[in-house]
Amino acid sequence: MVEIDVPLVRGLIAEQFPEWAGLDVRPVAIGGWCNRTFHLGDSMLVRLPSAERYVAQVEKEHRYLPALGPRLPLPIPVPLGLGKPGEGYPWPWSVYAWIAGDRSSLRTIADLTVFAEDVADFLLALWKIDASDGPPAGAHNFFRGGALEVYDAETRRSIDILSGEIDVPLITEIWERALASTWKNRPVWVHGDVAEGNLLVRGGRLSAVIDFGSSGTGDPACDLVIAWTLFDEPAARAFRNRVELDAETWERARGWCLWKALITVAGEPGTNPLVKEQHRRWIDRIVADRLSRT
Repeated sequence: MVEIDVPLVRGLIAEQFPEWAGLDVRPVAIGGWCNRTFHLGDSMLVRLPSAERYVAQVEKEHRYLPALGPRLPLPIPVPLGLGKPGEGYPWPWSVYAWIAGDRSSLRTIADLTVFAEDVADFLLALWKIDASDGPPAGAHNFFRGGALEVYDAETRRSIDILSGEIDVPLITEIWERALASTWKNRPVWVHGDVAEGNLLVRGGRLSAVIDFGSSGTGDPACDLVIAWTLFDEPAARAFRNRVELDAETWERARGWCLWKALITVAGEPGTNPLVKEQHRRWIDRIVADRLSRT
């Protein structure tokens, strides 16, 4: 990953957007893993990919977010400027309008079931948007919306690494059930990373959805993992009822969540070692949910 700090951002702004050169630059409290994020004055932010594998997301967001935003019930990022490599930084980067709100968490959400229904309503609106011109799943979004088979070898390697810590036959069975079906309907727009850090809250309610770097078109199963990562059982039930997707899609959703949890706990390259314990809890939730449905 590239070292990204305040002096670098100030230099890039001064060089490429001199009209904003006098504005204060300061890091966002939780700046993200795939990108580094900085306040630019009080009404904008600067977002820079932290590694080459995230670079394709920049121009994608600039192309598609202005078209998606007016069709959605809540605010999403609005691109204001597309930066170029410079100051020793090798990739394109972005300036966006700042969206006020707190990171979603059990502390900031007033009613988790209502929040789950709000997330479902946002996703239903996203999935209804014409996706015929959208980017299909691929390396640009780590195959969100695509086939889980892409991650089969990686997942099985992680299962082997964790064989002393997990129920290997059960975890393997969950994974293979996820692989056994495909999305047979038309491709839909997917956000690709419906997670706590990308859902903003104001007044206890969902107020905005950010970070569309993993967006694309295809199978909506990847957008359902929050049922295990944040929601409790009543909220997850409300979420399931609201989106009204078939059982096989939920099997694939469980697979998406399991893949991410396994590779993170196993320490696969590119994963964040600071969230291993959180991902262990995801595995426990997935297993408990699967056993409850047998």
